[in-house]
Amino acid sequence: MESLGKRKNLAGEIVHQGIAVYGNKGSTDQHSYVQQLRDGVLNFFVTFVEVRNDRRGAPFEVEDGIASGDCLEGFLRGTRSALYEKGRESITMSIPEVNAFYIGALIALYERAVGLYGSLVNINAYDQPGVEAGKKAASKLLELQKQVRAQLSGEGKTAEEIARSADADPEDVFHLLRHLTSNDPRINVTTGDEPADDRFSLGPSK
Repeated sequence: MESLGKRKNLAGEIVHQGIAVYGNKGSTDQHSYVQQLRDGVLNFFVTFVEVRNDRRGAPFEVEDGIASGDCLEGFLRGTRSALYEKGRESITMSIPEVNAFYIGALIALYERAVGLYGSLVNINAYDQPGVEAGKKAASKLLELQKQVRAQLSGEGKTAEEIARSADADPEDVFHLLRHLTSNDPRINVTTGDEPADDRFSLGPSK
């Protein structure tokens, strides 16, 4: 999703390209996703990854003659059949076991699939301005946290008063103060009638 979610294509045109990817393991999906996938909006494609070797060592039986791996295989085949009955398409990839080699092979496969898809829809899959924007915003908030902490003293101040001194958004400052109060025993809060009236101060450890 981070590679294919793009606002513009290579020509600079607005395309809002992207694919939503959801995943989980075993029976978790059977319970959480299959109802939506079988009877909901048909705007998806399903890939099952089958692991043929259940586990190393003796099998874990959940009932007489039925191991946990048997249940997982049943869920995979049953879910696939339930989707097929409603015309929902899927593919199944099978690996012998879960180990570094086969997990690496799956990662490499999807990396190449993402690159190919990007070329087919004319986007740069390796330019990620959204990820960069999130990191920059986080860095600004961390810098603001330093400024907020520096504004605290023995005299209680509201988030708005501190925000005014720091030339910052009062809501950002309030949430930073609430975070600091929860994690720094030296920072105290005197609760007001409304959250905006809360006064934050720096004092001895609680």
